[in-house]
Amino acid sequence: MKTLPDTMNRSNRVNSEDSLGPNDEYVPYSDDETDDELDERTDIEDSQVQQETVPETIVGAWKVKANDKDFYNLPEFQKKTFLCLKQSKYSGNAIKTYKYNALTFLPLNLFEQFNRAANLYFLGLLILQIIPEISTLPWYTTLVPLVLVLGITAIKDLVDDLARHRMDKEINNRKSEVLFNGRFRESKWKKIQVGDVVRLKKNDFIPADILLLSSSEPNSLCYVETAELDGETNLKFKMGLKVTHERLQTEHQLANFDAMIECEEPNNRLDKFIGMMKWRQERYALDLDNILLRGCTVRNTEFCHGLVIYAGSDTKIMRNGGKTRFKRTKIDELMNYMVYTIFILLILVAAGLAIGHTFWYEEMGSIAWYLYDGKNQSSSYRGFLSFWGYIIVLNTMVPISLYVSVEAIRLGQSRFINWDLQMYYSEKDTPAKARTTTLNEQLGQIEYIFSDKTGTLTQNIMAFKKCTISGKTYGDPYSTDGVAMENMVPVDFSWNSYVDKKFKFYDHRLPSCIRAGKEPEVLEFFKLLSLCHTVMVEQKDDELVYQAASPDEGALVTAARNFGYVFLSRTQDTITISEMGEERTYTMLALLDFNSDRKRM
Repeated sequence: MKTLPDTMNRSNRVNSEDSLGPNDEYVPYSDDETDDELDERTDIEDSQVQQETVPETIVGAWKVKANDKDFYNLPEFQKKTFLCLKQSKYSGNAIKTYKYNALTFLPLNLFEQFNRAANLYFLGLLILQIIPEISTLPWYTTLVPLVLVLGITAIKDLVDDLARHRMDKEINNRKSEVLFNGRFRESKWKKIQVGDVVRLKKNDFIPADILLLSSSEPNSLCYVETAELDGETNLKFKMGLKVTHERLQTEHQLANFDAMIECEEPNNRLDKFIGMMKWRQERYALDLDNILLRGCTVRNTEFCHGLVIYAGSDTKIMRNGGKTRFKRTKIDELMNYMVYTIFILLILVAAGLAIGHTFWYEEMGSIAWYLYDGKNQSSSYRGFLSFWGYIIVLNTMVPISLYVSVEAIRLGQSRFINWDLQMYYSEKDTPAKARTTTLNEQLGQIEYIFSDKTGTLTQNIMAFKKCTISGKTYGDPYSTDGVAMENMVPVDFSWNSYVDKKFKFYDHRLPSCIRAGKEPEVLEFFKLLSLCHTVMVEQKDDELVYQAASPDEGALVTAARNFGYVFLSRTQDTITISEMGEERTYTMLALLDFNSDRKRM
């Protein structure tokens, strides 16, 4: 982040929109580069930062017209669905995560169950038993256990899918305020459409992918929690365009909003958005910082207004989810392998017996008068029929009861998981809940571990311990006079009204150096720590509470706060800090985000 005193009124955000994917061949910085080369590259990058380009058109543009429902019924936005039937390509906001409905449950569930080798085997066996010439057992001896197995599994799958139906219904029936005929009125999520203007309040879930227009915060900042998207509980901020912040605050202004948004087609890239807004003969560039994604929660913002860009199955979180599919566990695969092996063994045994029967009938059966059955069949044909007869007689080699036992065990396991008191989280009154009974045995079965850094699998807590400024290291226990101390006496920060009482530091030289103000490098060091970050701040009980995207940033900004350089507030363009009691505001020139191209904060 680059900052200057408050003499400029414009800020640019540097991103990698021109690069559709990470380029591992290009590294913006190399240890082999000289200082001159780095300075030359920095000058080029700075000149690029100052240029704000707005694309004329976007290839394959997704067009959204604000407050115009008839726009989405135009012929150019119709697509074929079945035969000659057409419907709008813009999805409604209702979501569907269930697998079955009343019409598809029976065929789809039977198809999934007959993917199991044993079920398919017994179906074939049932067909063989219907043929009188080869049937050695009544057909119902196979039908009853097969129907029992299919019925128990179907009931279990139906219970799981009904839970998904209930969850979908609960989400689709959530309420949000939608602008209708110039007034905001409550509407269910499933009735929200692309192009609607919605109002969200503090702690509301975001119902769709929305372009932020304005908010109650200065410069239309909006703080969101993205825990459902990336697992991060730290707040992130989004910001509306300056033009929409100034002109779209009242219901009347929002009702007259008629901008055209052109952006990329719906996709699953959570870290990318490219778009353009055309309004009043002007074009405005849009990026991910202007978009509130479905699955996030509005925090620390009293209210905000937004325009629905993607709805329902077109939202990025739903695009990442994909269709609900039938999943097989390792035990399912093992049982299928066992059934295949037993079936091959059964065929070999039946073939051997059939061959033996053929030779026996050739040598003895056709000669003995008392074995004559009145059928003029050759010995080879009789051997062929006996092969299928032996398949039926020896069907008990394939353990169909094993599937029933496994399903019963899974059902019992899911209940024990729900009842497990050791998995109960009392702070939020949240018990364990098995949402499916088909994957229980996969719990805890780890095959690969992908870890990006320390903290992914451990508690990631950062604390400011030491620093090096102009080649001098601070952090070891020293007195103000520079004498090493045996007893670790923490520094007294009582002179600082913004001090964090949990912060501990044992080198008394550093605070005395800062308060004396004789070393500009030390002052500049902590000034940069208080400025160059993306931390959010809020007031709670007359105390500053920092919300950082990473614990590293939080530790550094907190350290600067305790040494007298206190981060107080930020807007879209400025950052305000207190420098040893003197409040100053700096204009932000650029924000260099972490991305896969730069590979650094």
